[in-house]
Amino acid sequence: MNWIEILTKTLEHIYLSFIPLLFACLIAIPLGIFLANHESLSNKFIGLVSAIQTIPSLALLGFMVPFFGIGTLPAMIALTLYSIFPVLQNTYTGIRDVDESLIEIGYGMGMTRKQILWMVQIPMGRNVIMAGVRMAAVHTLGIATIATYIGAGGLGDLIVRGIGMIDPVIIASGAVPTALLAIIVNRLLISLEYKLTPKRLRIIQKNNKKSGGFK
Repeated sequence: MNWIEILTKTLEHIYLSFIPLLFACLIAIPLGIFLANHESLSNKFIGLVSAIQTIPSLALLGFMVPFFGIGTLPAMIALTLYSIFPVLQNTYTGIRDVDESLIEIGYGMGMTRKQILWMVQIPMGRNVIMAGVRMAAVHTLGIATIATYIGAGGLGDLIVRGIGMIDPVIIASGAVPTALLAIIVNRLLISLEYKLTPKRLRIIQKNNKKSGGFK
């Protein structure tokens, strides 16, 4: 087993997955916030974005080739498109589901709409939003393995090579690091979510869970 190659392919896989996830968050989080405040547009737009999820991943990668050729770029575009929906859906839900009493309290304290968004809705919806990011991250790491079919590299190269050679060891050398990456990234994002949550808000959310919600 070539450990240097496994490490190289793992680093390629991280790069291939992280950039699309970053772009998906930059697109989907602001868009989800916008749609949460413009409900008349939300159903149509979210439905349109969700339709991308119904396209088989290999087919979507194939659609990219005539326009962008083969390699990393078309794979990243396809992975970004796949990653947008879970982040968008959860951002929309997280913002919309903030308890109305908290928003009313904010307005009662003289907060503006923008202050309500940044000081109430986003902090209170952070758990749901981050759950969407974690879902997208794990999903992207998995789909990135088939990007090997358009020459994007990553751990999928080892998996496909192992399948071609009918060698379980080579297959595992690609599959196991992919699974470990998904676990590690999920844990890192959970830790990030915890650190980004203000201490007072952690206490409020903890008490809210114990009491079964705001009354």
